[in-house]
Amino acid sequence: MTGNARQPVMQVSSLLLRSYRKYYPTAVRGEGVYLWDSEGKRYLDFSSSAVVSFIGHGVPEIAEAIGAQAKQLEFAHSSQFISDVANQFARELLDFLGLAYRDAAVFFTSGGSEAVETAMKLARQYQVETGNGSRTQIFSRKQSYHGATLGAMAVSGNLKRREIYRPMMREFVHVGTPYCYRCPYECQDCAEKYAAELEQALAANREQVGAFIFEPLSGATLGAAVPPSGYLERISEICAKNGVLTIADEVMTGMGRTGRPLACDHWGVTPDIVVLGKGLAAGYCPLGAVVARRNIVDAIITGSGALVHGFTYNAHAVSAAAGRAVLKVIRERRLVDAADDAASGPASHLRFALQRLLVLPCVGDVRGKGLMWGVEFVADHSTKAPSPPSDNFAARVAQNCMTAGILVYPMQGCVDGYRGDHIMIAPPATITVQEIDEALALIHDAIARSSQQSE
Repeated sequence: MTGNARQPVMQVSSLLLRSYRKYYPTAVRGEGVYLWDSEGKRYLDFSSSAVVSFIGHGVPEIAEAIGAQAKQLEFAHSSQFISDVANQFARELLDFLGLAYRDAAVFFTSGGSEAVETAMKLARQYQVETGNGSRTQIFSRKQSYHGATLGAMAVSGNLKRREIYRPMMREFVHVGTPYCYRCPYECQDCAEKYAAELEQALAANREQVGAFIFEPLSGATLGAAVPPSGYLERISEICAKNGVLTIADEVMTGMGRTGRPLACDHWGVTPDIVVLGKGLAAGYCPLGAVVARRNIVDAIITGSGALVHGFTYNAHAVSAAAGRAVLKVIRERRLVDAADDAASGPASHLRFALQRLLVLPCVGDVRGKGLMWGVEFVADHSTKAPSPPSDNFAARVAQNCMTAGILVYPMQGCVDGYRGDHIMIAPPATITVQEIDEALALIHDAIARSSQQSE
């Protein structure tokens, strides 16, 4: 690194900050695909913050729905009441997800991590209710991320985020995640070979595994890696054959982000449990959800009759109102269609425009689907060697982008948990072709500048 690298800035705040080695501007306003800070600087939110703001910022209908609900009923505890707004939203959400979920049931949470915890406990209770009490394990994949709580972290494969908490967590089996750019099978029948890893792990733990959790497209940890055709179909078959529930973590990919209501829809796969968050309320309120298919709900109804789980704020009325209003905007403005990169629209334009970044020597791969993409950086294009972790290349790119008024989402560790840099690009579905071109021109310059700074 050169002497041009930014020095850590100590920021005085009453908040416990996520980093004391960077400076945070104060966000004061959002509208459409833009955010403004207290200095009046405008930022094009080209990552939907953390792949959250699918419908864009400052949509007045959402604020109106939140205010109206807060005036009528702000809270009633779910051990004592249900609310009309949560009940209506659940019905509308299931309708949006399609016929496969028509008879399913929804458990609303305050976010994705809570939803993953709920899904894990729900899978365990299902196995107990159906006489399979020995099934205590939840298998998952390497290079995955499922949340910040200890249970969600236990099934995550993100090494850096797990490291200091490992003594506090139960360890589960993690199998390989499809990663075509660095495929250990050189993409030779790799869908079957990755699936075989799961099949072999299940065979070695017979009658011990209750569920398998996976991201249909890899999230921020691996940067929108798309699985090979046939992989999701095969792992669904394997799990069903072995009495193992499938849990699709669609916190990042769900609610239309990839051009379908669920990313699993691209492969015709219907998981037993779906976890939602982020785009569910698009940042307007904290909200997550677990969608459980009918056989799981019926096992509880005909068994103990009670879910052994709950949160104070699950099915919060105001959050449900926000989610319901967001879903209405998604449907009325046809935003799922806008996120379909196989059709004409912003997602299609983004898919082709991103290829321009591949001319840069430090850009190794561009991958993704719909309005969710990863750009992986390398130190050597021919060998795919990553930059040293100490260079923090992705963070430097993100900082240079932010200086230019563009927000991207940087991550490190895609190669082995510690090495490998990439950024996530995931703009709101309301973005225009002109805004995409403007953002990519600035990102191109920011990457080039970052590469020069590391020489």
